[in-house]
Amino acid sequence: MLDSTPILVGAGQFTDRETNPEIAQSPMGVAAMAARAALIDVGTGSSLASAIDTLAVVRIFQDSYKRPRVATSFGRAENPPRAVARRIGANPVNAIYSNAGGNTPQKLINEMAQRITDGDVSVALLTGSEAIKTAQGALRNHFDLNWQEEDEGTQEDRGIGEALVSPIEIAHGLVSPIQAYPLFENAIRKNKARSIDEHLLAMGELFAPFTDVAAENPFSSYGTRRSAQQLATVTSDNRFICFPYPKLMNARDAVNQGAAVVMTSVGKAKELGIDPAKWVFLHGCSEANEKLLVSDRVDYHSSPAIWANTQQAFAMAGKTVEDIDLIDIYSCFPSAVEVACKELGLSHADPRGLTVTGGLPFFGGPGNNYSMHAIATLLPLLRARPGQFALLTANGGRLSKHATGIYSATPVRGAWQRESNTKLQAQIDDMPSPEFIAEANGAAKIETYTVCFDRTAPVRGIVIGRLLGSDQRFIANTDDDAQTLAQMLQDDFLSCSGNVISNAGLNTFTVA
Repeated sequence: MLDSTPILVGAGQFTDRETNPEIAQSPMGVAAMAARAALIDVGTGSSLASAIDTLAVVRIFQDSYKRPRVATSFGRAENPPRAVARRIGANPVNAIYSNAGGNTPQKLINEMAQRITDGDVSVALLTGSEAIKTAQGALRNHFDLNWQEEDEGTQEDRGIGEALVSPIEIAHGLVSPIQAYPLFENAIRKNKARSIDEHLLAMGELFAPFTDVAAENPFSSYGTRRSAQQLATVTSDNRFICFPYPKLMNARDAVNQGAAVVMTSVGKAKELGIDPAKWVFLHGCSEANEKLLVSDRVDYHSSPAIWANTQQAFAMAGKTVEDIDLIDIYSCFPSAVEVACKELGLSHADPRGLTVTGGLPFFGGPGNNYSMHAIATLLPLLRARPGQFALLTANGGRLSKHATGIYSATPVRGAWQRESNTKLQAQIDDMPSPEFIAEANGAAKIETYTVCFDRTAPVRGIVIGRLLGSDQRFIANTDDDAQTLAQMLQDDFLSCSGNVISNAGLNTFTVA
């Protein structure tokens, strides 16, 4: 084990379910609470803050979209990493505000591990948070909060990141993950040849064990045990958001949650007097993106990027999925878990379980930072069982961007070194996929679809289809009359063919 080997030495979490919005923490306040907990976990006292030379904050949802998730007039931290640093008494040389995406926590850990190995970073603190529950409560109760923060100092603001949606997708209502993942789900149902009711129950059976884990997790925001039938049954309290997902099968981001980890090298840990019992090693890691636009995907029931980057991570670690003891699959929606399980060769009923937190619909989905909570949950488990290995998958966007980590308290042998993913990414980018056309006219068949709801009724049908003959792919809406939308919910619309007509930049699909 070389002194340059990167290690994780501290982890902390913070969840606030009850505090009155008038006095609750701002987003950076939540991130700082988690950061303090991580520093305490290291066990070297408050002096460690002064040793931090790199502090990275995972981008909050407010800054991740052109239209914020919850629009407020509360202001924002103009320099998030410096706002956290001020609260914990740190003055880092490198202050980073990350890209958007649920893959970001693992991606940052991969980056910091490399930079620590290279000697570019000495001690790094990575943190992230959301305070969406507080924001929503303040708006409901007409509280005027002041979250504006101005902190001096440099900041590397990496921006939102890659464009994950096109103008033609937006025009047809395919805007956010809640519309995209149902398209994947119905494609999975088609691939498995299941009826609507069969597939609803299968999704419930997948997620019921997640609720058991969340119920035992003290940091959960929604820790209620539910049966498969409860999750799958549509009621007024479990209404459809976008078909086929009832409310309880969606990531729930109305949370106040933060998580943080501390990283350094073996040599620096020795210098700082950090107990080796705290050390956790990153044995394998990788990253890869799909073809980023949903309309350009190879298909809607697989993930070449999950398969490729997890295989690269396993190869780096010298392990296979059978060698793994603890697993956390990114779980924003059932389809994210189903696709990852398919690519990893995991049974939905794997006795090891598929989550250590309870997952985004039940533990909570704190924006881009969920996987930091999973990593913070894994560290004490691995310390307690030094021979075990853990696998974490992280997913950003619309099943778009992926990162993998393989962890253990067992030391890495030899020099820590990861392989470039450039060749891997080029292979994914070069995979053949159907030609997408913006204006579609003619006889067509459905590839997948969803129906989007407001609070009381279905309001829009979104179809991805293929033109007969050319097999070109298109996106379209259906007629929005009650009869058509009801048919999409009750009949097996996946078997339908019909006609698509383009008019004024919008495509409309009608069943034959």
